Amino acid sequence: MIYFDNAATTRPSESAVKKAEKFIKDDYFNPSALYRGGLSCAKEIGVAKESVLKNLGLSPTKYEVIFTSCGSESDNTAIFCSGNRGTYLTDKGEHSAVYQSFTELSRKKAAVHFIGLNKDGSVNTEELFDYVQTNGAGFVSIVHVNNETGAINDVNAIADQLKRINPSIIFHSDGVQAYGKIPFVFSENIDFYSISAHKINALKGCGALIKKRKSNLFPLIFGGGQENGLRSGTENVFGIKTFQYAGEEHYADIYANFEKVQSVNGYIRENLDKNLFTVISGENASPYILSISAKGLKGEVIMHALEDCGIIVGNGSACSSRHRFSRVIEACGYDKGVLDGVVRVSFSQDSTLEEAKEFIDRINEIAKRLKEVMK
Repeated sequence: MIYFDNAATTRPSESAVKKAEKFIKDDYFNPSALYRGGLSCAKEIGVAKESVLKNLGLSPTKYEVIFTSCGSESDNTAIFCSGNRGTYLTDKGEHSAVYQSFTELSRKKAAVHFIGLNKDGSVNTEELFDYVQTNGAGFVSIVHVNNETGAINDVNAIADQLKRINPSIIFHSDGVQAYGKIPFVFSENIDFYSISAHKINALKGCGALIKKRKSNLFPLIFGGGQENGLRSGTENVFGIKTFQYAGEEHYADIYANFEKVQSVNGYIRENLDKNLFTVISGENASPYILSISAKGLKGEVIMHALEDCGIIVGNGSACSSRHRFSRVIEACGYDKGVLDGVVRVSFSQDSTLEEAKEFIDRINEIAKRLKEVMK
């Protein structure tokens, strides 16, 4: 099988799982327990938090990590629990965990505004800054890497400019498709940053919210007061440690992996049949995500035809797969012909040129055959 749907989820790292295995076989204790086993597990969670901060070049004196169940919970916690008052501002290209949270805020009569996108799916920063200058904003959330087009927003520069306009603005970024993949030096003007384990070869059911220590946050989930009172519920020690080890593996080779995936992505870009396919992802997008469209064809049909050949791809965000059109690609300004034909190809550090060559042979052949049937 050739697996090119890594933006949806990744195969768990065998070595990371193996290293964490003791936390389900031997050290399976509740980290809130006060005997030695529990205290040891609590200490291991602390080590995992230090690892996450180290990966992002952050000081534990200025930032802290709150482990959650997933990236969506991290997004929801930042958006609903930062204690903000004022206009909530985001863009039309956000993952549904952010977009639907803002929609819910609007339903609850909060002031909410959505900023438009550029053709590649990046946020229109001119519109963003003009809106804040004219209307103000209290909370802004801009995705780091667009999960459908791979467009990289310069969230450091965006956060810096927003704070120059108004230092009290709270800035959050969904970094789920960036963490462990995009080399990135964290700006201290970012208040909250969401990440997810299963996007970097760790396990589903684990995520984290990175929080600036001086930023206000109230819990979304109440109970036993775990995670310094900010996220109740017994911690998933096995998931957290797998997340730590997978993250360390990614950051040890982040530059080499970036270049390797760039070559795989570039081969596919260059060898797609230009008469059949439109490339939606920009040249400067994350190499880990490549959105294309077979105009006049159905992306879902191509996806299933590839699956019959043993090749797995997506046709947009897995969290929005029930909709005919991608909300994000539509916001980029594409017509229905392009929207119907969208296929998202997404890679991991294990993707190879040989797999890319097989993919190209198959997808060009499938699209050509479908076009001929339609004549």
